[in-house]
Amino acid sequence: MKAFMDKDFLLETETAKKLFHDYAEKTPILDYHCHINPKEIAEDRQFDNITQVWLGGDHYKWRFMRSCGVDEKYITGDASDYEKFCKWAECLGKAIGNPLFHWSHLELQRYFGYNGVLNKNTADEVWNLCNEKLQQPSMSVRNLIKQSNVTLICTTDDPIDSLEWHKKLAADDTFDVKVLPAWRPDKAMNIEKPDYLDYLEKLAAAAGMTEINSFASLKEALKNRMAFFASMGCNVSDHALEYVMYYPASDDELEEIFLKRLNKMVLTKEEELKFKTAFMLFVGKEYHKLDWAMQLHYGCKRDNNTLMFEKLGPDTGYDCINNYAPSAQMADFLNALIVTDELPRTVIYSLNPNDNQAIGTILGCFQDSTAVAKIQQGSAWWFNDHKTGMQDQMISLANLGNLSGFVGMLTDSRSFLSYTRHEYFRRILCNLIGNWVESGEFPADYDTLSEIVTDISYNNAKRYFKFPLA
Repeated sequence: MKAFMDKDFLLETETAKKLFHDYAEKTPILDYHCHINPKEIAEDRQFDNITQVWLGGDHYKWRFMRSCGVDEKYITGDASDYEKFCKWAECLGKAIGNPLFHWSHLELQRYFGYNGVLNKNTADEVWNLCNEKLQQPSMSVRNLIKQSNVTLICTTDDPIDSLEWHKKLAADDTFDVKVLPAWRPDKAMNIEKPDYLDYLEKLAAAAGMTEINSFASLKEALKNRMAFFASMGCNVSDHALEYVMYYPASDDELEEIFLKRLNKMVLTKEEELKFKTAFMLFVGKEYHKLDWAMQLHYGCKRDNNTLMFEKLGPDTGYDCINNYAPSAQMADFLNALIVTDELPRTVIYSLNPNDNQAIGTILGCFQDSTAVAKIQQGSAWWFNDHKTGMQDQMISLANLGNLSGFVGMLTDSRSFLSYTRHEYFRRILCNLIGNWVESGEFPADYDTLSEIVTDISYNNAKRYFKFPLA
C-alpha cells in the first residue's frame, strides 16, 4: 500500500515519477486566470488565522460543508473563526474522493509543513500550528506567492476599474512577480440585468464620456477602456457566458434594442441574444487588433437557490452546470470572426464535461499558423478540476487536437494558498503521460517528453498569451 500523499502522490509509474520530479516540479507557475485581490498583494497582507486564508471566500468548501449538514452559522455566518475551522476539519476528515481533501492537505504540507491528516481529532493541533506560522513574515501574501515559484498573475478586472493597485505593484521594485489585469466586461454585456443602466453611467464616467446613449457610444467607451487596460499591460480578456451564442442582427436593429433598454423596457430573450452576439463580435475584433487572447467560460447556471441568493448574494456556492450549449452556434460565432480575418487567439472552457468532444472538433476548424493551438480548449474548470475531470479533458484534447500545445492549468481561485492546484494538475499530467509511455503507446524519449511536460506546465502559456517574461 502506498503511503498517504507522499512525494510520489498520484504518480503510478517510474516514468511518471521521473517526468514530475525532474521536470514538472521544477517549472515555475504562471497563473493566467484567478480572482485574487491585487490590493492584498500591493499591501502584502498578513492573515490573522487559517480560517481567513482558507474559508473566507471559498465556495468550494462552503458547498461541501452544506452537503455535510453544517449550519450556515459556521459557513458564512457569525460563528468565530475557530468554530468555523473546527467544523471544516470535521467535514474534511470524511471528504474521501473529493479534490478538496487533496488540495487542503497539499496546502498543509507545502505551506505549513504538516504531513498529518486534518480531521476533528487534529483540528486544534492544526489550528495552532497554522496560526503560529501565519504570523511569520514568510507567510505574507507576497512571500506566499514567491515561495510558490509564481512569475506572473492575471487578476480579473471590470472595465471601470481604476487598476490603482496594479499601478502600485508595477512601480514597486521590491516585488518582481508581474501582476497584470485581465479584462472582464460581463457587466457591460449583460443588458438584461436590473442594474445595467446604473453600470452604463459608471462606464461612461470611467471613459471620460458624458453619457452612453447608443450601442455605438457603448463601443467607443469600451475601446477607450481597452486602450487603458492595454497601457497597464493587459493582453488577456475573459468572459462568463451562458453559452457561446450566435444571433446576428443589423446595426439598426441593435440600436433599437439598445434604445429600448435605455428606455427601461423589458427585452425579449431573442433581443438579448442578438445584443450579446453583437457585443461579443465587437470585442472579439478589438481583441484581434490589440493582439489579446480571448477566454470564453460558459455552461454555468448561476444563483439557483433564490432564498440563499437573497441572503448571501452571488458567488456563494449555489451555481450548477447548464447542459444547454449548442455547439453549432459557437462554431458560427468563431466563423463570423474568421471570415474577416479578425479571430483572436481563443481559449474555450465549458463547465459541462460532456462538451469536451464538441469543443475538440470545433478547435480543428479554426487553427492557423499564427499561433500553436491558436484555438484552445481550456483546462478542466470549476466542477471539473479534479482528477477525473482533468484526465478526461486532456485525453479528449489529445484524441482530437494538440495536447502538446495546451496552455495548462490556472487556479481560478480567490486564495493565495491555491497554487498547489498547479502541482496537483502536473502530477495528473505526468501520470497520464507516464502510463502512455509504459504501455508502449509513446516512446520513452525524454528529450521530447520533458519538452511536452514543461511546455504544458509553463512555456506554452508564456508564449500563447505573449506575456513579458524572460
